[in-house]
Order: sequence, then C-alpha cells, then structure tokens
Amino acid sequence: MLVKMTLEEFGDVLGSDAPAPGGGSVAALSGALGAELVAMVCRLSIGRKDLEAHAQEIKTGLLEADGLAAGLMRRVDLDTEAFNAVMAAFKLPKATDAEKQKRAEAIQTGYKDAVQSPLSIARECVSVLNLSKSLLGKTNPNALSDLGVAAQQAYAGLEGAIMNVKINLPSIKDQQFNSATSVEVSQLLKCGREAKDDVYNFVSEKL
Repeated sequence: MLVKMTLEEFGDVLGSDAPAPGGGSVAALSGALGAELVAMVCRLSIGRKDLEAHAQEIKTGLLEADGLAAGLMRRVDLDTEAFNAVMAAFKLPKATDAEKQKRAEAIQTGYKDAVQSPLSIARECVSVLNLSKSLLGKTNPNALSDLGVAAQQAYAGLEGAIMNVKINLPSIKDQQFNSATSVEVSQLLKCGREAKDDVYNFVSEKL
C-alpha cells in the first residue's frame, strides 16, 4: 500500500518511470494533508476559554476533518488501483469478436472508474475547503496560517483531481455520463475556488 510507505519511499515510486502512482494519488494526498491540518487546528482550539462560544462547532469540525483525512488517504491507493484496472483491461485478449467485445466493455468500465475515483477526491477536497471556511474566526488565532495552508492544499487536490477527470472523459463513449460529469466538475471548481479565496483573503488580512 502506498500510504504505508515512508515519505522517501513514496517519493521514489512517484518519481520513477512507473505510470502509477500519479497525479490522482498526489491530489488525494494533498487533500488529505489539508484535512489533517484542519484537524490539527481544531485540536489546538479545543479547551480555549476565548473560544468557548465555538466549542461545539470546533468539535464537530474535528470529527469531519478526521473523517475526510481518512477517506482521502484511502483514495491515494484507490486512485492508483483504478488506473491499473484500465491498463489491465487493455491487456485482455482480442483474438475473437467475443473477446474484443468483452475487452471493449472492460475498457469503458475501467475509464468510468478512473473518472469516478478523482471525482470523489474532488468532492472531498471541496468538503475540506468548505470546512476550513466555516471555521474562520472560530479557532486558535495562533494556528490561522495553518488553516490557510489547509485550504491551499485542499484546493491543489481539487484542481489536480479535476485534471485527472478531464483527461479520461474523452475516452468514454457514454455521452450522458460525460455531460453529467462535466456539469459537476464545473460546480465543484466554482464552489472550491470561492471557499479557497474566502479563506485566503481572511487569513491574509489577519496575518
């Protein structure tokens, strides 16, 4: 499992000539790091008397951040598995018409999974961004920059995940699937950018 590697080991595999792990796994990791930073900020805020009015929201935010971090970390491996499934489909036999049909169907299924994987990463990165935004002005002011970095990491994960969605869409023949995915991609990017900008502007003004 990629997530069980040391940072150096993961970096070596990532930098090798192997096509996976690639951008999708890195996008998931980026989002996970953002979520972990939000969790840290929440933990540094719990119990502070000056934040008692926001105590419950901080605790709820911590639970959400921990969940998002765990989910995105799992997707580091899941995205690589989705890519490998596409490659495996291309290696299926194609000597007969039946084999060709089975191979074509497997390739299409593989590409759809290769789109759904980064799309899920993008959704969760937007959740991290929205969570970061919801905690502005309610957490430990000494960790404000960390909240800002969390949003930047999550946004990088969002943009990276969307790139991995877009590169696979042209290979999918299901136009209804492509259209629905494109609409969602636009919505996710719009929502993510707004949250990222709100966090950045708030943090920049306070530092």
